Amino acid sequence: MRVRQAGPRALLIECSDPQAWHSALWRRREQGLLDAEEIVPGERTVLLDGVDPALARTLSVWEPDPELSFLDGSIVEISTTFDGEDLEFVAAHWGISVSQAVARLTETEFTVAFCGFSPGFAYMRGLAGVIPRLDAPRPRVPAGAVALAGAYAGIYPTASPGGWRLVGRTDQNLFDVRREPPALLTPGTRVRLVVSR
Repeated sequence: MRVRQAGPRALLIECSDPQAWHSALWRRREQGLLDAEEIVPGERTVLLDGVDPALARTLSVWEPDPELSFLDGSIVEISTTFDGEDLEFVAAHWGISVSQAVARLTETEFTVAFCGFSPGFAYMRGLAGVIPRLDAPRPRVPAGAVALAGAYAGIYPTASPGGWRLVGRTDQNLFDVRREPPALLTPGTRVRLVVSR
């Protein structure tokens, strides 16, 4: 673990478990023990914005409890139609049938690790194994596409280019600027994909 200053009032924590750090720091802020404007997790980092840089000394000797989950509330269910053009590839990669691949995906409890790429795009952990990306990205992936790449699952909130493997689609609105928060899936959120009825 390493803590670096990232601007006059920001610290960047480089760590192996950003989800645990994000959870612990968020809890400390909720308890009034941490004065931070923003706590932003990444794949290998957590950014603390609006803090005294002297906090780096305390953080460098502190370790969060990985057993404390960020969110203890209900699971967000994403109604999904599993008809993605890469679903057969994913099933073959796992060495199972398409129906077994769908069952594996619907039985997995995902957790949003961090957000990025586009507003409302959540990188969800929980996927068993690693799924290779496409050799060349598609010029347009439709909004609502449920996709896999590397160790993550994600859902495209808007149409955009993308190199992830498409396994399905949803009609749920993942990002709305009129909603608070605008993103349906935020770091720490638990997610299940459920078969559309």
